[in-house]
Amino acid sequence: MNQIRKYIFCTGGVLSGVGKGVTAGSVGRILKARGASVSIQKLDPYINVDPGTMSPYQHGEVFVTNDGAETDLDLGHYERFIDENLTQASNVTTGQVYAEIIARERRGDFLGGTIQVIPHITDEIKRRIALVGEQTDAEVVIVEVGGTVGDIEGLPFLEALRQMRQDVGRHNTFYIHVTFLPHIGATDELKTKPTQHSVRELRSLGIQPDAIIARADHPVDESLRDKISLFCDVERQAVIPLVTTPVLYEVPLLLEDAGLGDFIAKRLQLQVEKPDLEEWRHLVNRIRTPKPSVPLAIVGKYVELHDAYMSVSEALDHAALAHGWDVDLRFVSSEHLERGRGWDRLREVAGIVIPGGFGERGIEGKVDTARWARKNKVPYLGLCLGLQVMIIELARHALGNEEPNSTEFDARTEYPVIDLMPEQRSIVDKGGTMRLGLYPCQMKPGTKAAQAYQEPLVEERHRHRFEVNNTYRDMLSEAGLVFSGLSPDGRLVEIGELEDHPFMLGSQFHPEFKSRPTRPHPLFKAFVGSAIQYYRSRTSDGSAEQEVHPTRSAEPEP
Repeated sequence: MNQIRKYIFCTGGVLSGVGKGVTAGSVGRILKARGASVSIQKLDPYINVDPGTMSPYQHGEVFVTNDGAETDLDLGHYERFIDENLTQASNVTTGQVYAEIIARERRGDFLGGTIQVIPHITDEIKRRIALVGEQTDAEVVIVEVGGTVGDIEGLPFLEALRQMRQDVGRHNTFYIHVTFLPHIGATDELKTKPTQHSVRELRSLGIQPDAIIARADHPVDESLRDKISLFCDVERQAVIPLVTTPVLYEVPLLLEDAGLGDFIAKRLQLQVEKPDLEEWRHLVNRIRTPKPSVPLAIVGKYVELHDAYMSVSEALDHAALAHGWDVDLRFVSSEHLERGRGWDRLREVAGIVIPGGFGERGIEGKVDTARWARKNKVPYLGLCLGLQVMIIELARHALGNEEPNSTEFDARTEYPVIDLMPEQRSIVDKGGTMRLGLYPCQMKPGTKAAQAYQEPLVEERHRHRFEVNNTYRDMLSEAGLVFSGLSPDGRLVEIGELEDHPFMLGSQFHPEFKSRPTRPHPLFKAFVGSAIQYYRSRTSDGSAEQEVHPTRSAEPEP
């Protein structure tokens, strides 16, 4: 272990979803503002190797790193807050840890010894924690443990964190516990008892928190801070109230203004500068400034859980902010559209995003949406699957029938305009078998994509198996599709756009993963700019009436 590197461990209590990920990212931001180099890691107690094969309803979106790791959505928060590209080492699961130990045991690495949680599992967890700092050379590594204290799945991780204090030294570790203060409506008061029980549980595992983040939906008065400090044996200045804010990116400022940054720097003996958060304060002020809103829709099949499209909605907000606008975001179910419901909601918006996804469910509703956007000249941004359904729809329009499809949805289609890569055909396993991570994209000059990027060659993050079938490129070109981004060897379609449309563009990659609050992604910025222009033109001349597409059969081709 590196005796100089500092570690901050973030645990949660009382309930899940309390905001550990945002807290970890915010701590990273306030330390980076002091000149410290920072990296962050998420420890997930579930036995899945990674969230790549999990339903978004179970785990929200899957966030993809530059090196192709399929990770927890909290890594998206981390990257957006600290503006650093994380790696596969930044997400560790129980499944990964046990798979590694079992593989080593099968190879005979333990010389016939009995394999136990302590020390074998905990040592592997500690090795993976240390790996983040070794790969990034970060001065401070922030580690968040998923779940809540008391979960049986998280016990090996908490034991490893307890051992870390002995391994690297007391002045090199700092424990933050994030809890929730429930509000009792009948008496109009916040209660600290759940926090006290949570800290007691943590202390029974051998970990004494150095700071407590007290999350609440109502103001936390000083007497409550005194009470938490007394009963949880934490210094008064280290009890940090964090009241719910409508501006997510304000959290670092709230923690900084409460004194957490200085407290951590002093306790860890960090040699840092005075914090420079001016750019971040300017960002929050711009978010808070009243602005006009542009109505946009995300059309998908997981719309009941907004976390399934976390990075997409954040990227839209970043882009709109750069234009001086807010986003009025509507979530529309593609399955409802298939049944003729929800088209009135699309009629109200000035731009449509179809995000990535897998499986046949809701696909025809997305194809119908692409048709509707094409015919009504509504700005459209397709992300991965969004590009594919755009191409399926255009091929159907060009051939005058409903046969063109992806072999993912119809293996016997006569016109497989979207198909597997040849090297993917023999693969059976679903996990980690896609085109994942950064791949280069060469721009075609004079296109909307080239104008957005202002760079001839870019690298973007992918997560997919199926590609545009090159057999149909000529047909699609004749139908008006411009292949504005290709792989450098010309084999793979990366970006496609319609030449006779104000903005109808799809990317085979996921640009949302690289968007930052202070540096919006070029494609999102261009899309939102087109949507704002469309919205202004529609509202200025009063021509809000558009053709509504209830079903495919009800709308004849123009």
